[in-house]
Amino acid sequence: MTKRMIFPLLFGIIGCAILLWLGFWQVQRMEWKNNNLAEIEAKMTAPPIAVPPNPKKADHNRMSVQVEVFLTGDELHVLTSQKKGGPGFLVVTSGIDVVTKRPILIDLGYIPEADKNAARPGQHVRVLGNLLWPNETDGFTPDPNIEKNIWFARDIDKMSKALGTDPIMVVARDFMGNPTGIRPIKIGHDIPNDHKEYAITWFSLALVWFGMTLYLLYRIRQKTV
Repeated sequence: MTKRMIFPLLFGIIGCAILLWLGFWQVQRMEWKNNNLAEIEAKMTAPPIAVPPNPKKADHNRMSVQVEVFLTGDELHVLTSQKKGGPGFLVVTSGIDVVTKRPILIDLGYIPEADKNAARPGQHVRVLGNLLWPNETDGFTPDPNIEKNIWFARDIDKMSKALGTDPIMVVARDFMGNPTGIRPIKIGHDIPNDHKEYAITWFSLALVWFGMTLYLLYRIRQKTV
């Protein structure tokens, strides 16, 4: 090894070490994220409980619950589109908990656009669903069209004020006492998990860096022989 090869060699080793560290860090992040997603999935599909007296987003978001309510018939319609059904609305209504007498928000599910103004009278239903604090609004979300009753996102604070309920939302995944023509939409999670792709990227860059270092050392050696 010549003196001219020392700096490129050190540069190559340090570069590879950094890129490999980033790759293994992403693997650790992927394992952590997978555990989190598994916990969320378990919470969503666990045996349902009654809605807690004071549910908190940090502790109860996506928790499986069951509640018997009287649907008042007052509705807010959230613009949406489904693969099966096309353009339509999510029907968010106020429901009076028959046990606690507390008014809460119930997201019953999807209706096609043509059924927006169909009559849906008040009725008793037993809702199996999940508590949810949607994260759908930002600075670009339009204000709701109150006159036409068209909302562009689920906003618990604004919706609870509009319907006079507590700021609690249960998203139905099934119910007994089927509200006419409404199809429940099960919740999922909106947490990205791209760490596998990131890890592959860093490991690939480390391999390229290693190959370029070997090639550079080879060229330097050829010139000094």
